Amino acid sequence: MTNYVNGRVAPGFESVKQLFESNLSQSRDHNAQLCVYLGEECVVDLWASVNGDENFSADSLINVFSSGKSLESILLAMLADRGLLDFNARVIDYWPEFQGSDENSDKRAMTVADVMRHEAGLAQLDHSFAPADLQAPALHENAVGKVLEKHPLSYPEQGSPRQYHAITRGWIANEIFRRVEPNGRTMGEFLRQEVGEPLNADVHIGLSDEELNRVSPIKPRGLVAQLFDGLVPGTFARKVGLTYLEMLKRFWLFRSELRISRANARALPINGMVELGVEMFDHPAVTMGETPSAGAKCSARGLAKLAAAMANGGSIQGHTLLSSKGHEQLHANAIKRKMLFLDSRFTQGGLAFFDESDATKGRLDAGMSLGRGGFYGWMGYGGSVFQWHPNQRIGFAYVPTALNPLDFFNERGKSYQREVARCVAAMAS
Repeated sequence: MTNYVNGRVAPGFESVKQLFESNLSQSRDHNAQLCVYLGEECVVDLWASVNGDENFSADSLINVFSSGKSLESILLAMLADRGLLDFNARVIDYWPEFQGSDENSDKRAMTVADVMRHEAGLAQLDHSFAPADLQAPALHENAVGKVLEKHPLSYPEQGSPRQYHAITRGWIANEIFRRVEPNGRTMGEFLRQEVGEPLNADVHIGLSDEELNRVSPIKPRGLVAQLFDGLVPGTFARKVGLTYLEMLKRFWLFRSELRISRANARALPINGMVELGVEMFDHPAVTMGETPSAGAKCSARGLAKLAAAMANGGSIQGHTLLSSKGHEQLHANAIKRKMLFLDSRFTQGGLAFFDESDATKGRLDAGMSLGRGGFYGWMGYGGSVFQWHPNQRIGFAYVPTALNPLDFFNERGKSYQREVARCVAAMAS
C-alpha cells in the first residue's frame, strides 16, 4: 500500500504516515489527501490514489460538503473584524427585505448568530433552485435572496430551535454577506480574492470554467459495503470502533431522523438531485455556482493552511486574515443545544466546538467528540474534516473522494486528528 502514498511528514509525525498507509484500502478508498500544520509549519502533507488515478495530486480539488460551513464562518468573521457586521445584530438590519410582508414575523428578531447556529427556521425550503440560480451573476440579481425573503419559518414543535441547515445556512449567510461587503461581492468572490489568492490556498466556493478539470470526483460507497467493513477483523472500521452492530445502530438512529426531515421537506434544494444524488455537486453547473454549505471545492493543503491561520490567532506566514478581536468574535459564545439527537456547541460565528467531556454521555456522543477535544470547525458528509486546535496550534484537513455515508462522525479523519494530537503532546513532553 505504501506505493500509493506520496508526500512527506516532519520528524515526530512518522506514525501519522504509517496510519494513513495502513488505513487505505482498494475496496474502500479512491483518492485521499491529508495535510496538517503545527504552528506555521506544514508537518504532514500526504496524498494517495489507491486505484492509480494519474490525474490525482495534492492540488486536486474535492467537494468537501459541510466542511465548507467553516469557510462561511471565517468569511463573516472577516467582515465583523472590519466593523461591518455584528453577529448579534438582526438579519433585517442588513437585509430589510428578509422579513417579507409579515411585519410580525419571527424573521424580525432573528440574529446573524441565530443563522450561524442553525436556528434560522429555514432548514427545509419549499423551493428547488436551478443550478444557474446559484452562480454569481444570478446571485447578484437576487435569485436566491428573493426566495428566502418570502419563505416562512418552521421550527421543531418542541424542544431546541436548532435544526441542521445542511445546505440552506450557506445560502442565507451568502445573502447577508454580499449585502454587507462594501463591494457587494459574494462569499465565493471574496474568498478567492481576499483569502485564497493571498494565502496561495486552494479553497473555493464556485470554480471558473478553467478550474473544472482539477476536480477529483466524489463517489459514495454502498451501505452494504460499509456494513461489511465492520465484520472483517483488522479492517479500519473495526479499528476505530465501527463494528457492524455499531454502524447499524447509528444508521437506524439517523434513518429515523432523516425520515422526519424528509417528511417535513417540501422540495429538494437543487434541481437534479433526485437523479444524481450528492454526486450532483460535481456537476459543472453546480460546481461553478455557490452553495457554501455543501459545494466548496478545496484541497487538504488549502484547508490546512487556512486552519493553521485560525489556530495561530488569525495569521500565518505574514498574512493576517483576522485580528485578535476578530478571532475572538469568531470563536465566542459557544452555546450548547440539542440538534438531531445530540447536543452540539456552536459559537456565534457558527463554528462547532468539540469538548471531550461530551464523550462521556454515550457512544454517539463519543463518536462526535472523543479525540476531537479542543478543536473548532466542522466536517463534511461521508469523510472530510476541516478543523483547528488553537491551544495546540494544530491546523488539520483530511479530504477523501470515497464517501462513507455511514461514517456519520467521520471516524477516518478523526483517527488522524487523534494521532496528530498524540504526536504533538509527545513532542511537548
